[in-house]
Amino acid sequence: MDEPKVRYSDTDLQGFKTLIEEKISKAQEELEFTRNQIAELSDTGFNQQNGDMYDDSGAHADLEFMTRMAARQVKFIEDLQKALLRIQNKTYGVCTVTGTLIPKERLRVVPHATKSVDGKNIANKNKITPGGDAEGESFPTEESSRPAGKPVADQVRMAAPRAKSSDDWELDNETLEDAGYRNLPGEEEDN
Repeated sequence: MDEPKVRYSDTDLQGFKTLIEEKISKAQEELEFTRNQIAELSDTGFNQQNGDMYDDSGAHADLEFMTRMAARQVKFIEDLQKALLRIQNKTYGVCTVTGTLIPKERLRVVPHATKSVDGKNIANKNKITPGGDAEGESFPTEESSRPAGKPVADQVRMAAPRAKSSDDWELDNETLEDAGYRNLPGEEEDN
């Protein structure tokens, strides 16, 4: 593999290595703390609820949150370790998209960065967003692209085309009775 034409000096790389090693150490301490909290909640959290469904679901939510935090911390540590490998290979700080140096200020804040801001913008420009196209357009822009009566969250688009105003949206407050239902399935009719 060809070495990039532009790279940081060995002195700069050593400074970044020190910074990354400090961040890895701190991240590992935080991960250990989070894992201890997970173990403590798993051991005692569910036994103290006395069958209260709401307290039990809260404990499960806390456990899930802490588990996600631990997973994010593990990924962060892995990304920092990959950055150490790039320092060893002397490719650290070179944007994977543009091939230019990532500014030192960015690397100090995000030491595991692999793209410059320009490189990230280029990479994201060609990404397809959920519900969108390659240009990142995720919502229709023309009035006619959403049919009248099509619900958007708890609102319904009004059918009459008018100039844009606050009157174009109306809350959908239809009840089951308004929709023609007298009883929900499985309910007996009151006499």
